[in-house]
Amino acid sequence: MRHSADFEQAVRRGARAGRETLVVHLTTRTDPGPPGPVVGFVVSKAVGNAVVRNRVKRRLRALVGERIAALPASTSLVVRAQVPAATATYDRLGSDLDGALRTAARRAEAGR
Repeated sequence: MRHSADFEQAVRRGARAGRETLVVHLTTRTDPGPPGPVVGFVVSKAVGNAVVRNRVKRRLRALVGERIAALPASTSLVVRAQVPAATATYDRLGSDLDGALRTAARRAEAGR
């Protein structure tokens, strides 16, 4: 995702699920866009300085990249890092992401 409108749509319309280190917003795109799922990341200054924020973003990108094949092609996903993500291990971020994705997918399915 590169446009604020895309982030806004996913956050406002999407099913939300949170864990201690992150929050995900999952929605189904209705407009024709790029093929495959689109993903955006939000890591605020509250997480840490630029070095810490970039490390968190790199970890989250890698984790989502490992799981993107399991997402439907029309999916929009926003992953928002919480402050504890700065000190969390890679494995902890991965387990929190898995749990949040499961919960958000279940909520999105129930909301249809």
